[in-house]
Amino acid sequence: MTIEIKLPELGENIESADVTAVLVKAGDKIKNEQPLLEIETDKASVEVPSDTAGTVQKVLVKEGDKVKTGEVILIVESAAGEEEDSSVVRWEDPVEYNASPEKEKSAADETEAEKPAEVRSGKVEVLVPELGENIESADITNVLVSIGDTLEKEQAVIEIETDKASVEVPSDYSGKIIEIKVKTGDKVKTGDVILIVESSGAAEKVAESPKTKPEPANLEPTKSAPEKPAGPAEVKKDTIGASVPKHRTESKTLPSREQIKKKLAPASPSVRRFAREIGIDIHEVAGAGPGGRISVEDVKAYAKKINEAISSGSAPAGMSLGIKKESLPDFSKWGDIRKEPMSNVRKKTAGHLSYAWSAIPHVTQFDKADITELEAFRKKFGKKAEAYGGKLTVTAILLKIIAAALKKFPQFNSSIDMDKKEVIFKDYINIGIAVDTDRGLLVPVVRDVDKKNIFELARELAEISVKARDKKLSLDDMQGGNFSISNLGGIGGTHFTPIVNSPEVAILGVSRSNFEPKFVDGEFVPRLMLPLSLSYDHRIIDGADGARFIKWVSETLENPFLLSLEG
Repeated sequence: MTIEIKLPELGENIESADVTAVLVKAGDKIKNEQPLLEIETDKASVEVPSDTAGTVQKVLVKEGDKVKTGEVILIVESAAGEEEDSSVVRWEDPVEYNASPEKEKSAADETEAEKPAEVRSGKVEVLVPELGENIESADITNVLVSIGDTLEKEQAVIEIETDKASVEVPSDYSGKIIEIKVKTGDKVKTGDVILIVESSGAAEKVAESPKTKPEPANLEPTKSAPEKPAGPAEVKKDTIGASVPKHRTESKTLPSREQIKKKLAPASPSVRRFAREIGIDIHEVAGAGPGGRISVEDVKAYAKKINEAISSGSAPAGMSLGIKKESLPDFSKWGDIRKEPMSNVRKKTAGHLSYAWSAIPHVTQFDKADITELEAFRKKFGKKAEAYGGKLTVTAILLKIIAAALKKFPQFNSSIDMDKKEVIFKDYINIGIAVDTDRGLLVPVVRDVDKKNIFELARELAEISVKARDKKLSLDDMQGGNFSISNLGGIGGTHFTPIVNSPEVAILGVSRSNFEPKFVDGEFVPRLMLPLSLSYDHRIIDGADGARFIKWVSETLENPFLLSLEG
């Protein structure tokens, strides 16, 4: 039998309400008193329960709609006469989820699972190695071998991309490839099997894949004996008159945790209303109650954390600081569009720079350096640099100049710890160089810059640039920088404001050099001028410090001999 479920009476002088969440969809099986909608009037927020059991045929409202008392909200095919499922759990009680309906393994099974990996005749598995700290998975960008290939130990078998770098994965074994378990585009985790090799040596031990927890695809509540015989759900009246179940019941098939989080935060209407009143997104609050239920105290603790982060200037990544995220419009209304997923490098860059921009109070200082003489010097010794395997670029020379500047101005070679209210000064000098690649911006690091001459730096700079563009950078190549240089001179522009690469405290931007008239000895003469942009963290570097630093760098570019005198 088809039944229309209508919006009930909402209370005296209340004729309509806004739909803030739709909790069911067409095809769902619902029970009597199961919440269907979450609505908000000008007095309170409540959930609208069903007054029948059955299967949802059609949902007639959506989030954001304004509905009136008596308006049909959905159509249900009644389940009258069907046997009620006795396996129910109370929605507000903590629920234990099973990944699978199978029985638990016996002690004998567990003992078997803990046995050492079996030694098989010659067949070995090549696994995904540890990917680095806090990196759990990677995307396969290329499979470098085929079935039947003869494999050498340490030979690269796949290329993978994490959110930090692209690397090749080598084989631990030599032999003939008999099976390949992955393909380009797959996402793999540490310990996943890449391929199987018929080892050319003696029988070897098959590496045992780490045990992973099955993902809860179909979450089921663990059945438990009811405290009392099942009866009609106890119902109380909300202040505005709508019927609200005191102990709501849910069927055996529950939505996933992620679906619950997206649709409805586990909090009472009064807690959600309190969060809205103080400007907190309830979905960002972690609940400390049973099953993650959110209380007023949880909301207050989250708000306090935000205020402390704002006061200290060190808001943790991911914290919205009370700023509500705006949804994008439907761009297809105005024309054709296409969508492409972000690469891991682009996602990491976006997240890291968003954090750096929001957490670091930036100041950018501008200057121009007369590099007329430096350009003559660069051309004079360019061939010698090529003999060393590099190219004598302005960036290579700047590496040496910045290394000297970091010694003269040590606050630029530091990091700031706002939690401990400490400044960390570094006695080593590693400088990151921003490299433009087809996958996005990468910043490999040149180490111990102060201990190398300009020719050595030119060669190393050429090597890391090639590695970056050929996807050969390792995780170690990308870490440990103290200061960064971003040179856009090869592309163009006059000035720009680079973002400090946290946890560093400063970055130098370099734009394209141009000839400009400069007044020298009573007349205007053409001079080659190089625009510089120094961005720095104002928590540790004052404006006067920034001006002195960029002035010293400019003067040293104009008079390279200063490197010998002061560097």
